[in-house]
Amino acid sequence: MDSGKQREGFASRLGFILVSAGCAVGIGNVWRFPTVTGQYGGGVFVLFYLLFLVIMGVPVLTMELAVGRAGHSSAVKAYQALEPKGSKWHLHGWVCMIGCALLMMYYTTVAGWMLDYFFKFLTGRFTGLTSDASAQVFSDALASPGEQVLWMVVITVLGFIVCQKGLQGGLERIGKWMMGALLVLILVLVAHSFVLPGVKDGLAFYLLPDWQRASEQGLGNVITAAMNQSFFTLSLGIAAMEIFGSYMDRRFTLTGEAVRICVLDTFVAICAGLIIFPACFSFGISPDAGPSLIFITLPSVFINMIGGRIWGTLFFLFMTFASFSTVIAVFENLIASCMDNFGWDRRKTCLIGCVALILLGLPCALGYNAWSFIQPMGAGSTVLDFEDFLVSNLLLPGGSLIYLLFCVTRWGWNFDNYLAECNTGSGFKMPRWLKNYFRFVLPVLILVILVQGL
Repeated sequence: MDSGKQREGFASRLGFILVSAGCAVGIGNVWRFPTVTGQYGGGVFVLFYLLFLVIMGVPVLTMELAVGRAGHSSAVKAYQALEPKGSKWHLHGWVCMIGCALLMMYYTTVAGWMLDYFFKFLTGRFTGLTSDASAQVFSDALASPGEQVLWMVVITVLGFIVCQKGLQGGLERIGKWMMGALLVLILVLVAHSFVLPGVKDGLAFYLLPDWQRASEQGLGNVITAAMNQSFFTLSLGIAAMEIFGSYMDRRFTLTGEAVRICVLDTFVAICAGLIIFPACFSFGISPDAGPSLIFITLPSVFINMIGGRIWGTLFFLFMTFASFSTVIAVFENLIASCMDNFGWDRRKTCLIGCVALILLGLPCALGYNAWSFIQPMGAGSTVLDFEDFLVSNLLLPGGSLIYLLFCVTRWGWNFDNYLAECNTGSGFKMPRWLKNYFRFVLPVLILVILVQGL
């Protein structure tokens, strides 16, 4: 399977868990999770979300990690090592590479917004502004091609500088430090939210099960929203997690490690709501969804707050870490795939990758200004909307379905081989009696997400 060359691995178990969780922890945890939770009945949504995380997220995560660890390589080569002779599962590995590149074509721009806002708060750009003026800052930023391209390039270059230093020297070292800082920042921001005047109302709205709000949305919608969120939060289906499986040792079972990653990811998502809702309720601002929550709603909350410049700076530093941890994790997947498939060394791969992703990132960065006439999904849509639609609605659920079928059917790797790999090592074992659930129920659940998304 291996060309005799020793594959690099993580220096520590903590490094693996923090870097993998860093890949999962991203912008969606902060701008999607709290909003859909508030919208779909608070605690009602959280309960369904946790249920689907256990019955969908964890199993598919173990499958992606199992393919990586058993195949001991990035997706194409790992599939080739495990697939039955003459079958074509490895073609999905190439789709995964395209998926990771497509994700980074817009994610670097959004991560750039976070860094941009961190510097804006740090340098006092928001001090003394009214709410309307602070909302205008975001419109002005989007309208400036120079500003959009600059921050996208900064994020991309920094990401490849980290990855060029190797798995242990770059990704693991920086990833551990960043995730550690992210967790400290989150706790500081949550503690601050708990002393705001609207904390009681905010937390009640966010976490108490409100069946009336849930039934207004329709219980079916609440359930599918919870399925979607539990699924998308882990970035499954484009081999972003598979690559870390290939760097793992065999001391611990994959189920145990998958649960740890999910716990960390969910902790960040729930804490994001603990930061956002008390703040919005304290200043009478409605917590709306998506980019407007982060770049319009929250800045106008911070400017009304005592010490708002400090809290705004800390919040956007946290957001920068959350988004950048995903960027370097997905870059690592692309780098490893090119090294495995084309035989390039790390330095050459980083150089080519950096130039390629800057060029590929331009349509999204310019999609709000110079190229705003490109509206691929109808009037008012942007390049980012289209790229996000392809990744979130097609490649993530579609790719997860392929991983699942590969691991549990006899046309693929076979359930027994998957289970043996999953349960190698000490820790929580995946029970064999789940076989029929994995073969007959789980594919249908993923199919529901795929069909609904399209």
